[in-house]
Amino acid sequence: MTAVCGKGGDIGWFVHDRFGMFIHWGLYAMPARHEWVRNYEGIRDPEYRIYFELFNPDLFQPREWARAASAAGMKYVVITTKHHEGFCLWDSRYTDYKATRTPAGRDLLREMVDAFRAEGLRIGFYYSLLDWHHPDFIIDRLHPHFSDPDREEQNTGRDPRRYAQYMRDQVTELLTGYGKIDIIWFDFSYPGENGKGRDDWESEKLLHLVRELQPEIIVNNRLDLPGMGDVLTPEQFTPEEWPKDKTGRPAVWEGCQTFSGSWGYHRDENTWKSRRMCIEMLINHVSRGGNLLMNVGPTARGYFDARALDRLEGFAEWMRYHSRAIYGCTAAPDEWRAPQDCRYTWNPETRRLYLHLFAWPYKHVRLVGLGGKVRYAQLLNDGSEIRRPHDQMLVSQVKAAQEDLVLELPVTPPPVEVPVIELFL
Repeated sequence: MTAVCGKGGDIGWFVHDRFGMFIHWGLYAMPARHEWVRNYEGIRDPEYRIYFELFNPDLFQPREWARAASAAGMKYVVITTKHHEGFCLWDSRYTDYKATRTPAGRDLLREMVDAFRAEGLRIGFYYSLLDWHHPDFIIDRLHPHFSDPDREEQNTGRDPRRYAQYMRDQVTELLTGYGKIDIIWFDFSYPGENGKGRDDWESEKLLHLVRELQPEIIVNNRLDLPGMGDVLTPEQFTPEEWPKDKTGRPAVWEGCQTFSGSWGYHRDENTWKSRRMCIEMLINHVSRGGNLLMNVGPTARGYFDARALDRLEGFAEWMRYHSRAIYGCTAAPDEWRAPQDCRYTWNPETRRLYLHLFAWPYKHVRLVGLGGKVRYAQLLNDGSEIRRPHDQMLVSQVKAAQEDLVLELPVTPPPVEVPVIELFL
């Protein structure tokens, strides 16, 4: 197994940059009812074909996507080259179910890669292990045809070995045709009855191929190979504390999250998170040693809708003044426990500690264990000094021990979504 894993990916830049954009885009943007719409509604191939025949994102401007990501403070992008529906955004030699055979008529993936690279973002490729279109993909419990009474008959002649080779052929195209790729994001394994896991995907061969073609690439943990993969990928939830790897050490991890309840464009989905919730989510991830991969689902015409742009603009406004509380930061040492309704992020190189205040306290905040350890404190948004109170009786009323630090705050918070105090140790 060691030979399969190789030396692992280059995670140095990854744990520094902390913030990336996920893009879920495919034919499912046309029904606009969730990227799993084929599965949820049991749509058969002939019915789903209409989306392929009419797919034509005439307002597709990937440079605008890339500029919005860069302005939001995102440092890398992960693009769905092929989702579970099996449709490919690039000109693959191994299928006709691809963007170049639609009215779009071109390699949309290449345009995205070029646009994001031009903005200085690193490139990641998402590749679905599932494929509801491929004729050799065995119909299983997640397939839209699983409930068909003739399912076994439909499975006759399907060869999972041919499908595994198809995946390796396509991954070879992706990792040899677009320059240096920084991340490959496989999705996903579901072993067990009527499921699929490492044997079905031939995961060891696939991982070996990836390491051979792009030795520094970061690989996620969804190939059903225990102990393999460079990064853990909790989805749609934020761990309460820094996750551990199999050895009990803090793991490299990245939470993938959505602005709403869908990954693909969903016209009528209304559980959109506020700007503040999104920013708090980013802080929570970094304060627990992780990255945030925040998803956007472009429309069928190829643009980010107003709701997505608003949340990205919220990130942009906050990150303009607070990015150094994110980049290069991680969880604070255990002995420094943030006050209630606050989070710490810590930059061990600059030795600066950042106090993120989710709730603004009246006048004072007590920092346990930091007495005598802070040279200077300031609001990060404008660099204005935050002083220690001179009234020692007041300090005693805050119940601060000698080893604690008390800071005196303005009565009203600064005009930012989440205020941050920068502490110079």
